[in-house]
Amino acid sequence: MARKVSAETRQDLLQAIRERYRGGLKEEKLRILDEFIAVTGYHRKHVIRLFNARPVGSGGSRHPRLPLYDEAVREALVVLWEASDRICGKRLKPLLPLLVSALERHGHLTLESTVRARVLSASAATLDRLLRPTRASVSGQRARPRAMPAVQRHVPVRTFAEWEEPLPGDMEADLVSHGGDSAAGSFVHTLTLTDVASGWTECVALVVRDGALVAAALEQLRKNMPFPLRGFDTDNGGEFMNETVAAYCHAHGIPCTRSRPYHKNDQAWVEQKNGSVVRRLVGYRRLEGLAAAAALSRLYAASRLFVNFFQPSFKLIQDASRRQGPQDLPRTRDALCKAPRLRGRHRRDEGSFESGGRPTRPVTPLGGDPISSTPPGGTGRRSDDPPSSSRRGKPRWVSRGSGHGVATRRGPRHPSLRAEASARLAYPKGSVRERVAMRARMARGRARPCRERTLRAPSV
Repeated sequence: MARKVSAETRQDLLQAIRERYRGGLKEEKLRILDEFIAVTGYHRKHVIRLFNARPVGSGGSRHPRLPLYDEAVREALVVLWEASDRICGKRLKPLLPLLVSALERHGHLTLESTVRARVLSASAATLDRLLRPTRASVSGQRARPRAMPAVQRHVPVRTFAEWEEPLPGDMEADLVSHGGDSAAGSFVHTLTLTDVASGWTECVALVVRDGALVAAALEQLRKNMPFPLRGFDTDNGGEFMNETVAAYCHAHGIPCTRSRPYHKNDQAWVEQKNGSVVRRLVGYRRLEGLAAAAALSRLYAASRLFVNFFQPSFKLIQDASRRQGPQDLPRTRDALCKAPRLRGRHRRDEGSFESGGRPTRPVTPLGGDPISSTPPGGTGRRSDDPPSSSRRGKPRWVSRGSGHGVATRRGPRHPSLRAEASARLAYPKGSVRERVAMRARMARGRARPCRERTLRAPSV
């Protein structure tokens, strides 16, 4: 049985008998192999490779290669890199001949012939390798931060997790644009306010994106909401971060907060209502002009009580999620409408409001006055309207199995169907496919406009 020897002893023994193994005859080599294997326990083939290998350090010392790109080349590259606005090596490589000659011509750079040749002969990968320490030292310092407006500096930041026990009236606000596929020109916007405590949502149509109109809309909403406006949380847009809105909130004692830039989850409540309320009612087409804003205001006025009294929503109990098998399920309360949730906080009756605009009779999802049964020519011109000389007939409505009431010549009683009734009055002769699809949607109880059009103010 071979004795266990240390690695240092094995190396010493290998160095001592390697030369004797190489100079010996076959019989002597076999005897040396047997003795070395018995002592070290190595495999026979491994021992042969060790004996035949070239000894370390026996072939003369290799002199380390001198660096081709010294400190002078590196400093010249840093100057050229800064002059080129810190572009990458692949873009800097083809620019170097033109850039070096231009800087030398104007006296900004003077290079020796050897340094100049090495700079111009360096590859793109070599340029990136030589500039890596400099790029790392200035990383994140190139772009100067934008100057923050004075109003925005004085408005504190509130994140999503800081809504601990909000009271009714602590509202998040956001602006929804109705520009369609283009953001050019002026178009209608919707100011959406959502109460964090109950989910109560108010919408106001704005002709253009302007701070003065936002302040006027807040004055109007404060008269119609069933609770005082206790907080106004917005994003960092210029329509909110301006002197007009700040002066109005300061004059009426309304605390203002803002979300973090590029963190839309800080306004999760109002962002959700932008989709479930505004986009669901209006869509994504372009609306512009006073007439379009007026029609949109009537739509919001008709759907306001239905959204807040008869549209249940979930309320998040805890921000963290609980683990149930492979899925994470958020902890929420049972779905409730906004008005019952407010009654739980303030014990109010659904037909009574503290401020103006209170209903004079009990609220019903099928009640209320229709928006208008006049054709859209009276409320604004659409880009795809037929000529005014086109024949208009009576609308044909079929309402079977719908939970939204019976559609009559006056128009459907459900708020979300009245705008479609108005459009159908103007277009009685739709295609067969449109009529079949419309009847199917109404039968399922979720009628939607079969044709979206762009509202525009009539030309003068």
